[in-house]
Amino acid sequence: MSTATPVFVAPSTGDAARVPALFVSHGAPLFAMEAGSTGPALARWGQTLRKNFASLRGVVVMSPHWMAPTPRVMTSAQPATWHDFGGFPPALYALQYPAPGSPALAHEVIALLQSAGMAAQGDAERPFDHGAWVPLMHLFAQADLPVVQVALPSQAGPAEVYAMGVALRSLRQSGVLVMGSGSMTHNLREFFGGEREPAPYVLEFSRWIEDTLLRGDLAALLDYRRRAPHAARAHPTDDHFLPLFFALGAAGDDLHPDYLSREVMYGVLAMDAFALQPPV
Repeated sequence: MSTATPVFVAPSTGDAARVPALFVSHGAPLFAMEAGSTGPALARWGQTLRKNFASLRGVVVMSPHWMAPTPRVMTSAQPATWHDFGGFPPALYALQYPAPGSPALAHEVIALLQSAGMAAQGDAERPFDHGAWVPLMHLFAQADLPVVQVALPSQAGPAEVYAMGVALRSLRQSGVLVMGSGSMTHNLREFFGGEREPAPYVLEFSRWIEDTLLRGDLAALLDYRRRAPHAARAHPTDDHFLPLFFALGAAGDDLHPDYLSREVMYGVLAMDAFALQPPV
């Protein structure tokens, strides 16, 4: 993992004021307490983002741990922290991420999705699942930025999720971080198998994604299931990879990846995280 200070395009006016889009791998729930090198990297990036974008007004995040038949948007003013997992140490269940929601931002999101022809609706009861609050604990530990979570449509593929990101792209010019939270690799059978050294297929898949991003080859990324090495092994189901396309859609032409982490945890969970922004 690179430990270099994140590079940002200096915000001023017009196109240069776009907040980067972001993809993070949220790992296992224990990532909240066992931060590895990825957690501190996210914290540094979050601090730099807030320094360079003083007008940052909120986060819109998609996690695979909220799936719905059609796009749903969290509208609560104060979402609860949901510990949507079992079998972990008691200390993990004591953690809270008391960030406020934003009904106003939520309704902006709903309106943009509806304008793009998507049957989006609000959900006033939805709590933060761990795919949202665990990485946000590292990114913005103060829990003071409003956060709005968006559901992953249960029947969507890469193109459909990409279109959702496209619909929300304009939010980046009004001080909103659009973030996909998933996993660069996510084979739970192998995770529970106790592997500890980085598996070769994990590295090959992750670096293929990085190389394809650097080439700006969106068509290949959308077709990753056929083109990427070991895609079916890296993602027996693609729900944890689809949030990447939410970030890519929000990024648009800003496909230049600024990598924050290339860590591999437990041998099979690639924790890749990167910002998507104009090249410098």
